[in-house]
Amino acid sequence: MKKMNRWAYAVIGVVTLLFAGLIYAWSVMSKSIAASRPDWTATQVSLTFTIVMALFCTGGLIAGLLSKKINPKLYIIASGVFFAAGFFIASLTGDSPALLYIGFFLASMTQSSLATLYLGFGVLCGLGAGVAYNAVMGTICAWFPDKQGLISGILLMGFGLSSFIIGKVYAAVTPSDGSDQWKMTFRILGIVVLVVMLICFNFFVKPSEDYKVPGAAAKKVVKEPALDIPPTQMVKKPAFWLYYIWAILLSAAGLVLVSQASGIATQVGPNVSDGNIATVVGLISILNGIGRVIFGAIFDKKGYRVAMTLDMIIMIVGALVLILALSTGNFLFIVLGFLIGGLAYGGVMPTNSAIISDFFGRTNYPVNYSLINTNLIIASFASTIAGKLYDASQSYMAPVMMMIGVTVVGFIVSLGIRRPKAK
Repeated sequence: MKKMNRWAYAVIGVVTLLFAGLIYAWSVMSKSIAASRPDWTATQVSLTFTIVMALFCTGGLIAGLLSKKINPKLYIIASGVFFAAGFFIASLTGDSPALLYIGFFLASMTQSSLATLYLGFGVLCGLGAGVAYNAVMGTICAWFPDKQGLISGILLMGFGLSSFIIGKVYAAVTPSDGSDQWKMTFRILGIVVLVVMLICFNFFVKPSEDYKVPGAAAKKVVKEPALDIPPTQMVKKPAFWLYYIWAILLSAAGLVLVSQASGIATQVGPNVSDGNIATVVGLISILNGIGRVIFGAIFDKKGYRVAMTLDMIIMIVGALVLILALSTGNFLFIVLGFLIGGLAYGGVMPTNSAIISDFFGRTNYPVNYSLINTNLIIASFASTIAGKLYDASQSYMAPVMMMIGVTVVGFIVSLGIRRPKAK
């Protein structure tokens, strides 16, 4: 097909990630699912999010490793198929004991209902999100060598806003009244995502080897990466591992907020309607999306040090406001805390993308970026830990304190991160 203006590709990328990012709507989805299965603990339900994030990383890593061999269009199609199959299987929760025996992981489960949920939403939807994510970031970012931070933020804004847009629609049509209405919603979502991916896949075109930044942007001096190295050499660099640890810690803080948001809001406002809870939780997504653009631009203008430090300060401030909300029962503080926390979490992902490009080069970006994103496999356990903390205390104060703790450690780790020097 005829090549389009590079910003048109960016729009397609945003739309694709908007639907791939619906895994972040889990906080809203989980309310209706948990209500229909009151015998499940918060820990068991939270494990679904841990699985989906782990498989999200796995899918991205697979796509990155095979990026030079497989056309990104195929990943977009695969993503749609994974989502459709995942939502359908998840909708069979409680109806298909046979799925209990699929694979050694599922064979270890004692409840087929959980097994189908973990397999459908956790494994398949996670893989679908991961392969789409890598295809979008690896393909679209290549059109913007002059704006790595900004384009990362714009693309990831779609991923971040998904929770609000899709979560709001989900809450509107799926009551948390103990019914199984969520099963039908899952099946519809699967079909919708598949259709969207089948429409978008045709627009994934990589720039040619001799691609030049067009127009006035071409006059801008593009900052060259410090190094241009393959993943086998990248993992030997202290800068990679220190940043990897930092990304785990800040992602963990953000995932605690995302995974427990509905519960936190409900604890402070027990009489607030499900629809309003979904709206308030959605504020995290809105500011998450905005934060990705803002921090991407900050990275381009001020560099990684300023972007990372500012992000950590904002994360701690957001957590402190949530503590104030839980202590006073003032729902307005929940709104403010979600706004601030969402903004902070929005700063992590574009920084990941820009750091990899800036520190380690663009040639191996798809693989290198997928490797840094595996931090989410470890960070995703934060949601399960947060669920355990709640089960033990019957309060969300401990999970919020956890957000502060991991961010403080992140401050310490960040002091050792240095941009590799060009040889």
